[in-house]
Amino acid sequence: MRLEILPVPGIGDVTEGDDLATLIATAAPWLRDGDVLVVTSKIVSKAEGRLVDVPADGPQRLAARDEVMAAETARVVASRGATRIVQTHHGFVMASAGIDASNVDKTRLVLLPTDPDASARALRAALRERYDLDVAVIISDTMGRPWRNGLTDVALGVAGMSAIRDHRGEIDPYGNELHLTEMAVVDELAGAGELIKGKCDQVPVAVVRGYLGATRGDDGAGAAVLVRDASMDLFSLGTAEAKAVGLREAAVLPDGPGAVAADPAAVARGIAAVADVVTPGTVFTHVTDDEVRAGLVGRIVGWPDQASGLVLGVVPTPVGPADLVRFGADVQRLRTALAAEGVPSALLPPPEGSTASACLAL
Repeated sequence: MRLEILPVPGIGDVTEGDDLATLIATAAPWLRDGDVLVVTSKIVSKAEGRLVDVPADGPQRLAARDEVMAAETARVVASRGATRIVQTHHGFVMASAGIDASNVDKTRLVLLPTDPDASARALRAALRERYDLDVAVIISDTMGRPWRNGLTDVALGVAGMSAIRDHRGEIDPYGNELHLTEMAVVDELAGAGELIKGKCDQVPVAVVRGYLGATRGDDGAGAAVLVRDASMDLFSLGTAEAKAVGLREAAVLPDGPGAVAADPAAVARGIAAVADVVTPGTVFTHVTDDEVRAGLVGRIVGWPDQASGLVLGVVPTPVGPADLVRFGADVQRLRTALAAEGVPSALLPPPEGSTASACLAL
């Protein structure tokens, strides 16, 4: 495979209502079937009128920008000072919801296209119908990446080619079957196009030639397939935000044992986690002997049938009202530590006739 990356200069400043197909075809009469157009999202947004008016400077500008960002944000992923990493309504996770103030008048902000996949499809259709060009179109924008400095361009929208090249099921040269390898080829092509577009050269379109033998007959599923659902994302929140969610969940822990038997090692880790912060003398004991546990369970009022584990809590005597309040807080600390280990629990009265002060059913 031999790739060429070609700039498309001469497009000029794009304004609302401009015909991008005409601008591109006029600036690049050398386009041919099978080319991949990498189009900066900013000119798509400008042509589609995705701009908002804001003050040129001062606190009013910052307030207006914050208001616009809030409207473009589906959820906040992380924030540090003035920096906001958010998920947009498209599903993209990026800084400032993709709002851009570069290469535009100081009194305006550029928003992302409303539907980048639809924008890519419309541009591809216009080039095919009016200029008899069968090309793929990628709408690109710049993003940062977790754990790595620097920015790179990625695909927000695509038409005419698949966003992902799926290698799963293929056999490598060593005879190993590939199980997880899915390459985001449109992101790679977007990054390649950025190498010659630049940020200050006013070259908003690049052409990658030689990657595709032919475009898809249809537009394809678009770049939406690249958006990972937050429920499947192991890093869907920033560190501080994840801690805050954990603390909120700890405040509303449900009472109930788990559906499966608690892992003794997990219970031991939970007890060890709070050992140095509970009231001196307070002891939590995981009852692991089946015969002993059965004898205690028979004397506990309200023991759930599905519970399979027992932790006893003993508070040092004598016990006053303040000590009981503190013991309740210590029990909640333990329940939180157990929940962090994936062990649900239910707080119950202690076994009748025992020296325990409370028990947890696991």
